[in-house]
Amino acid sequence: MIFKRFCFALAALMWLAAATYASEPDPDPVEATAPVPRSEAGQVLSLFISQFQAQQARLRDMSMEMEIEARLPRLKKEGSLHTIRQISPSGEVQFLEPRPSGDKMIYKDVIGQYLKAEAEASRGIKDSRGNPVSIAINTENYRFRHKATIATSGRRIYVYQVTPRKKRLGLFRGEIWVDASSGMPLREAGRLVKNPSVFLKKVEFVREYEIQDGVALPARVESIIDTRLVGRAELEIRYSNYSTAKTAGHSMSAMLQPQ
Repeated sequence: MIFKRFCFALAALMWLAAATYASEPDPDPVEATAPVPRSEAGQVLSLFISQFQAQQARLRDMSMEMEIEARLPRLKKEGSLHTIRQISPSGEVQFLEPRPSGDKMIYKDVIGQYLKAEAEASRGIKDSRGNPVSIAINTENYRFRHKATIATSGRRIYVYQVTPRKKRLGLFRGEIWVDASSGMPLREAGRLVKNPSVFLKKVEFVREYEIQDGVALPARVESIIDTRLVGRAELEIRYSNYSTAKTAGHSMSAMLQPQ
């Protein structure tokens, strides 16, 4: 029972580390009250913030292939799962045509619980009192500081240090890389500031995006979690073959049924 609870907490934390734009519930419209920053770094940041809601809408009603690999090195256990991640027009996520391999415990109790956590969160993230919670990267949740400017492959990238305003589950301390011309994210990296369980010590992550047709598509997520029971846990997710969502295949429901 303790190990099952540990796996559930681990999967939930892995989901928080991998959470992307489409996981955020629709925000309420907010009127800008602060003056538009005059510096280029401030203007790029304002563009990034303003693009957030539009980015969410563009990722709806889509499907993508998803390859998940999870490892518990101390236990010498690893497993993987290939599936199709489908996002409905309302933002709810389901997983189709699962193809697991490797250790059964890993893909059922770690990867399976991860997918269950993401599917549930896509219907809205709530706190212990049932109130909606936002983990959006915006000025309500974070403070931003321009850290560096990078020029590479004809692209200008602004790097911002982000510090959460509150120690809330799902928020992180780290940095974001933003494409100057589009305001779209290219990279997010850091450490979550709050853990959901005493079984877990810390989690670090990197999320990478690719810009296609004006949309930042999740490309890769890597997270490393230090746990108290089994040592280091590793998760890597790769996304590919984006297309308009199609209803086909078999869902994860059978795999996620308790045994």
